[in-house]
Amino acid sequence: MRNNEVILLVDAYRKLHRRGAKLNLINIIDKTHPADLALLFRSFTLHERLYFFSLIKNNEKKAEVLSEADDNIIIEILKPMKRPDVIHILREMDYDDESRILRLLPPEEQQELLKLMKEDESREVEALMGYEEDTAGSIMNPEVFHLSEELTVAQAIEEIQKSADTEMVFYIYVTDDRTHLVGVVSLRQLILNDPKKPLREVMVEDVISIRPETDQEEAARIASRYNFVAVPVVDDENKLIGVVTVDDIIDVLREEATEDLLQMAGLGRDSDIILKTPWETTKKRFPWLLATYIGGLIAAVTIGLFHGLLSEYIILASFLPIIAGMGGNIGTQSSTIITRGLLTGRVNPDTAGKIILKEMRVGATLGLIYGLILGIIAFFMTYVITTNAYDYPLIRCLELSVAVAAGIAIAMTLATFTGTVAPMILNRMKIDPAIATGPFVTTTIDILGDLIYLLIASLLVSL
Repeated sequence: MRNNEVILLVDAYRKLHRRGAKLNLINIIDKTHPADLALLFRSFTLHERLYFFSLIKNNEKKAEVLSEADDNIIIEILKPMKRPDVIHILREMDYDDESRILRLLPPEEQQELLKLMKEDESREVEALMGYEEDTAGSIMNPEVFHLSEELTVAQAIEEIQKSADTEMVFYIYVTDDRTHLVGVVSLRQLILNDPKKPLREVMVEDVISIRPETDQEEAARIASRYNFVAVPVVDDENKLIGVVTVDDIIDVLREEATEDLLQMAGLGRDSDIILKTPWETTKKRFPWLLATYIGGLIAAVTIGLFHGLLSEYIILASFLPIIAGMGGNIGTQSSTIITRGLLTGRVNPDTAGKIILKEMRVGATLGLIYGLILGIIAFFMTYVITTNAYDYPLIRCLELSVAVAAGIAIAMTLATFTGTVAPMILNRMKIDPAIATGPFVTTTIDILGDLIYLLIASLLVSL
């Protein structure tokens, strides 16, 4: 749905609501796709969300809307509802969606709802909730379609036809008599092969699978790398216990990309931050801005240590912003490139050394180019334009120009090194490398750039 269509529909819903046209609202809600309804709910007030949700005819559509809605909207809708009504809606969902929604609720409400579920349903949901968040186990669907390796192609096709209600039969996973995953068959292979052939002669034995404790981002990366629309999940004994399907994979990719972008901007990991209240947003953003604030104070103290040098050669202060800015920018570029490389697998321990040297060469080359240009500008400013203001001798103007040129060259080289190494270290420590493009690293680069520049200037002037 395009933005202009969203605006038009939101206006239409509100006009009908103001007029009290309940039947018209029910009709338009009935014709709106659940995913579009979930999108529209972002633009409604809490009262409007609750009212429009109550007008949805059946629990199946309510379940589909909640499955697509943002976390904070789900909580708002479920909070005033009676527990039995919530259970009726949850029963229309897949187990993985049920567990995701239950995780959003307080522990006491989770237990209350689990007790109201059927025994087999609550057992499956609790099993999924037992896996840590952001793992393949937490997003997998335990209702995975699989067939015995002893069946023939004809029997397999017959079983598929009987299982029309089974969601998303992308691949036919083949198991032995103890549910061990032994192969996989595509629907195309079934159609093209001899109906009398057993599945064990048709299947592909080299099956790429994941464990339930595998990080969801890694699961999505595997699906993307091999162009899968589903990835089987097996336990330590290679028993088939679930499947991560394409809809979950897309959600993971979108969620992880959003989190990375937010962290790169120093906004944390909350993908729903735009929907928070001003006070909640303030609390979320405060700690991340605090890092920049403290870094700025450290930079101020660092510059203050050279107050004697700057008071005597005030022209040096003119170049502090450009040196810090160029160092911060090139460092952010390097850290962004490396972070992306780590996420796609193009940066690994075998290639780390070469990449670090390459980035440092790039930083040194760019630093020398910009250093030479800035050095000429510095000499022009100190000796030609502002001679009367500063009255520096020629040798002093040359020293100051060299200090500016060397300062920006070394600062940019060091910035590329820091921006390259930081995400690698964070990744090695099992910390999201996207943090390396946030305020922590960029502020550090700014401080080091100013410090190096002033140290070089101090050294040259004292010689």
